[in-house]
Amino acid sequence: MTVLRHGPVVEAISWGSARTLATGAACPLKPASVPLAEALGCRLAAPLRALVAVPGVDVSAMDGYAVAGPGPWRVVGRVLAGGACYEAPLRAGEAVEIATGAPVPAGSESVLPYERAVADGAWVDGAAEPGEHVRRRGEDIAEGAVVLGAGAVVTPVALGLAAALGHDVLRVRPRPRVAVLVTGDEVVHEGLPAPGRVRDAIGPFLPGLVEWSGGRVAGTVHLPDGLEALRAALVRPPDGVAREPRAADVLVVCGASSKGPADHLRAVLDDLEAEVLIDGVAVRPGHPQLLARLAGGRLVVGLPGNPYAALAAALTLLAPILRELAGTAVGKETSALAGAVRPHPRDTRLVPVRRSGRGAVPVGHDRPGSLWGAALADALAVVPPAWAGDQVELIELPPGG
Repeated sequence: MTVLRHGPVVEAISWGSARTLATGAACPLKPASVPLAEALGCRLAAPLRALVAVPGVDVSAMDGYAVAGPGPWRVVGRVLAGGACYEAPLRAGEAVEIATGAPVPAGSESVLPYERAVADGAWVDGAAEPGEHVRRRGEDIAEGAVVLGAGAVVTPVALGLAAALGHDVLRVRPRPRVAVLVTGDEVVHEGLPAPGRVRDAIGPFLPGLVEWSGGRVAGTVHLPDGLEALRAALVRPPDGVAREPRAADVLVVCGASSKGPADHLRAVLDDLEAEVLIDGVAVRPGHPQLLARLAGGRLVVGLPGNPYAALAAALTLLAPILRELAGTAVGKETSALAGAVRPHPRDTRLVPVRRSGRGAVPVGHDRPGSLWGAALADALAVVPPAWAGDQVELIELPPGG
């Protein structure tokens, strides 16, 4: 692994080393207490405990009558869910009409459902078994019980559980914030591109990939080619941008990481005295990718301008960084390849494949400028240099391709 500080360009490192270095460059974010609405998708930084018992008091599990002693019973009151409790204890031979979820009066021995009740004026009769249809306090969840452990993902259902247990905020590992800088005079962002122009295909896929990797996009900025515009965007918010890049944990620069006349990222990083951690990876597509650390500690990921190359680079550097920042571990999957693949003599190839019972099937259409193959695939096969037919690692793609 090679670490540079605004020095000369060196030979690209291997794909595996790049992934390892990217993960090592990111430190998990410090836990924070956030409102429930902001916790979705985060991982719990502490166990989730019940602040209240569920149910909080003894309640009825059926619509009917709370009864005490043997029947028949005289109906002495009525209790609705959310309404006032029946204050006096029930005495033998008394009943209170009650709704599902309403607190049963003290002294209640069971609840007689409507469908088993025979009502006659102020009296009711029927077969009621002791303890039947009464949910006792803490029967589902005891107060103080641990319901989810630290590290659990806050799913929509987990949010509902937390709310039911009395939580307004959760202690979580925050989702890393990503600012996206899309560069290029030739890039258009809507409509049909004129001759010599290209439609931006990277900006639209990055938010979903960032979310899937455990982060969130804090803002997207479209920049013209040029040193000054890029430099300004890395150090301060451009005018009119509501969410500034300086609020981000990671800055992603699209389309300026190669070595052409309009690719200024290296010069800007040198000017900012950034620490360049990776300058090129021996992978096809996605060779001209870059990872650097600014003086303030934020990471900068440079992606190539070709869409499939950018996707490959994002899965190589950006996704591992975001998962490490969010404290999210990822398992490793391997598979045989069920189709002809030509390895590269020196570089790793990332090949779009679909899983099958026979192994991973290459889907083709994998030129650097096209996302067609990746859209057909559900994973990328990592084919090492001079691959000889053994099993390969699969990198999962975000759901849907």
